[in-house]
Amino acid sequence: MQQLNGTSFVSSRGFQQHAWFYRILPSVAHRPLERIYSGNYFETNFAPSNPKVQFAPKELAWDPFDLPDENESVDFVQGIRTIGGHGDPTTKEGLAVHIYTANTSMEKRAFCSTDGDMLLLPQHGRLDIQTEMGKMMVRPGELAVIQAGLRFKVSLPDGPSRGYIQEIFGAHYELPELGVVGSNGCALPRDFEYPLAHFDIDQSPWTIVYKLCGELFACQQDHTPFDVVAWHGNYAPYKYQLERFINVAHVDRDQSDPTCYCVLTAKSKIPGVALTEFLIFTPKWIATQNTFRPPYYHRNVASEVMGMMYGEWKGTGHVLAPGGLSYEPSFLPHGESQERFLEAASWELKPERIMQNTMAFMMHINSHLSMTNFALKDSGKLHLSPADMWDNVRGGFLNHLETINKELSASGRDPLNIRELASKVPLANGVKCAGVPNGINGHVK
Repeated sequence: MQQLNGTSFVSSRGFQQHAWFYRILPSVAHRPLERIYSGNYFETNFAPSNPKVQFAPKELAWDPFDLPDENESVDFVQGIRTIGGHGDPTTKEGLAVHIYTANTSMEKRAFCSTDGDMLLLPQHGRLDIQTEMGKMMVRPGELAVIQAGLRFKVSLPDGPSRGYIQEIFGAHYELPELGVVGSNGCALPRDFEYPLAHFDIDQSPWTIVYKLCGELFACQQDHTPFDVVAWHGNYAPYKYQLERFINVAHVDRDQSDPTCYCVLTAKSKIPGVALTEFLIFTPKWIATQNTFRPPYYHRNVASEVMGMMYGEWKGTGHVLAPGGLSYEPSFLPHGESQERFLEAASWELKPERIMQNTMAFMMHINSHLSMTNFALKDSGKLHLSPADMWDNVRGGFLNHLETINKELSASGRDPLNIRELASKVPLANGVKCAGVPNGINGHVK
């Protein structure tokens, strides 16, 4: 017997996570661990003092990351590249965003991250994952979570593969509270699948690779690590079919916040604030009236990392393709292009089904992210928005002055006289500015 703890022994009963293994040989039966070269592609320290990362106060996007050359042999661990993150696993707070590209199955080789829980998102090619607790076949359109401390190996039944990883330090993924939504909607507990125990009898040489604070260490042993005959507990890997997510959103007017698409969340050390929320965008009906239906212009306290499993992204704020990524820093303004705004403002607002044959996701992260050298330089996939992208943005307020004045008059208020207002205020940096008159929409000068 062997126990694996994912939380402190003295955690509250409702937060305890652990599992018992009934295995053929205990995990201690291995040779000493030795540091191995990782290629400097893993990163877990995202502090400003780390010269290997830097903060980028601008929107970033990456084209799909290249699959390994057919002349190379790259397995899942060798193909992981860190894009960015925040915090540090030594403080048990923060996360890392990685991508992986691989073309070779892990044979007599297993991997274990001691830094955090990994949320895996295959985008191109299935992942045949064997964990100590059993097997999971994970296809594009599904996610898998493998907790810190669990050993696993990845085989590639479809050949060259690519995908995304979000690794969280200290916390664990959980279902979000549903609040007024009630007991139905979003991701349902019944749809999460856990592996059945599966054991091998194999006394050949194996290599176990451990990740500790972004560095890799390896040990040798003369038997398989996958010899668990039975297990029980709640600290266990699982997968979820993202197409099963039940969308919940407004059906009358206005827009729901993007967190209504939250599949999994993880708590931060700040009460009431998530470390990260994993959101999924799948086909849904939209029927709102008197509403700008595309994503609204936004300045968000959270940082946003987006990726695509498949389909076509209709947004115009940045280019996003399956296998690529985009990043919106905390509080940076973002939204649709002027052309998209004008187009959407004139739409006939009839019920329509959107995101057909498309799946995109967002990592909604509560902190500033620093980016790695791989993300900003070495990947060769970074592209920036055109410098003049927003130069043609024009305000539309004055185009509706007649309608506004009719509504003001109908409510017994004075109509707006823009020329009169502009003539009464001084120039500010060469531009005449006017405040909002008292009594309009509840605002004051």
